Amino acid sequence: MTLTPTLRDTAFRWIADDPDESTRAELQDVLAKAMGGEAGAAAELADRMAGPLEFGTAGLRGPVRAGPNGMNVAVVTRTTAGVAEWLKAQGHAGALVVVGRDARHGSEAFATAAAEVLVAAGFDVKVFPKPLPTPVLAFAVGRLGAVAGIQITASHNPPADNGYKLYDATGGQIVPPSDGEIEHAIQAAPAAVSVPRAPGAEVVDLLDRYLDEVATLPMGAERAVRVAATALHGVGADTLRAAFERAGFTDLHLVGDQAAPDPDFPTVSFPNPEEPGATDLLLALASDVDADLAVALDPDADRCALGVRGHDGEWRMLRGDETGVLLGSYILSTVDRTLLPDPLVATTIVSSSMLGEIAKAEGARYAETLTGFKWLVRAGEGLVFAYEEALGLCVNPGFVRDKDGIAAATLAAGYTARLKAGGRTPLDVLDELAQRHGVHVTDQVSLRVTDLAVRGQLMAKVRETPPAELGGVEVTLEDLLPDADVLRLTGEGLRVVVRPSGTEPKLKAYLQVVAPVTGSLTEARDTANAKLNALRTAVDELLA
Repeated sequence: MTLTPTLRDTAFRWIADDPDESTRAELQDVLAKAMGGEAGAAAELADRMAGPLEFGTAGLRGPVRAGPNGMNVAVVTRTTAGVAEWLKAQGHAGALVVVGRDARHGSEAFATAAAEVLVAAGFDVKVFPKPLPTPVLAFAVGRLGAVAGIQITASHNPPADNGYKLYDATGGQIVPPSDGEIEHAIQAAPAAVSVPRAPGAEVVDLLDRYLDEVATLPMGAERAVRVAATALHGVGADTLRAAFERAGFTDLHLVGDQAAPDPDFPTVSFPNPEEPGATDLLLALASDVDADLAVALDPDADRCALGVRGHDGEWRMLRGDETGVLLGSYILSTVDRTLLPDPLVATTIVSSSMLGEIAKAEGARYAETLTGFKWLVRAGEGLVFAYEEALGLCVNPGFVRDKDGIAAATLAAGYTARLKAGGRTPLDVLDELAQRHGVHVTDQVSLRVTDLAVRGQLMAKVRETPPAELGGVEVTLEDLLPDADVLRLTGEGLRVVVRPSGTEPKLKAYLQVVAPVTGSLTEARDTANAKLNALRTAVDELLA
């Protein structure tokens, strides 16, 4: 690729409008290399200038680098100017906004820029004294009565990324049409160098109040439980330790090499508990200390994965659906029906349907929503629990309207302690649930793409020529457009949901097979897993 005059001039304009000296110099260097004909430089410059990053319901996420197609002070400044105008248009001029951050590269500078733009725009701005988990920010929005909250985080994305997550006055993440309105406001914002910024944000510390609330969760009286945990180099270790201490759990063992925040994530190639190898150090520690439970938080501690010792003595991580039904059934068993006679539990259309069977048996309401906690926390009145298969758990919707890995881990410790006192384990409960409601096995086929257009092409192919059968089972297609770009294929005892990821360059297919237990549980699981393997092969071919 060669450098065009248009690309060169666009880069010059961005450099002139960038208020940050370091990213100005960074982009100048790339531009100079492109002008000098260095191999690959023009293509890199074109990629950096291909933005701006699109503001969606997940906010912004992208690599930390100079240019409109990256996370940097200029992009954050213009984004926040757009958010400020949107808030004013909603009638919230001068109201309270809370800003938090994780410990990734650029997070402190980005949080400072966001806070200063809001102060200059006339808002009452409060910031945290240090990097803290995302659930603490979500808690603060509700507890302080803020009209918005901004968390600088890329959650479980690769180390090179950072992001910008926005909460509205409900305490939940934004939903359409807010994202589109904000995107238009950002487009109308002036160049970053012309956006006013001013100091003056007030530092507030709500961590103690958050921990007090976590300690009130229905954990029972037992505290004899040994837990191994990892923060995966994120910001969750100190808060998890404090939550355990506040709740009375004293036998916590952290993976030392992963406890301190480190934006380079040196021991994991991808800081997501779902990724192969990410929890190897955790499971080794759990085995070494003879733990009763293993806990993995993602880097901003809003997600929580649980690990258990299997019937064969080997440690393994539970799938998100296993954890979801385990904690969902427990939460329902603790609800005081005199205070809340009609509780609601919720999950998403891509998660296991077993939670619905559990709710039916418990006489509770059940809802399925589109993917994402922005929808789950809006599932309805009386919500007591929500989860999504991607390790998102909300065990505390009364004070955090989002997924909360800290609260989920603390509750799981209490539940495990209660089970241990009765001579049982989480796996025993999962076996009992399968016996009662059938074996539900789930899996995911994830296709990573370098060209996002490929996702749309594959979705179009399935829409135009849907399969008549998958894995030997006849299926019918349901298209969820225009509400969501989602395809659902269902047949006797199986379900496949296909959708583009909202946060990663992937096309995802979520698989479920359900088998009744008519004989032994082992036989039912073998049957279900055989059907799941056949289904996985069929879906691989479908998306090839």
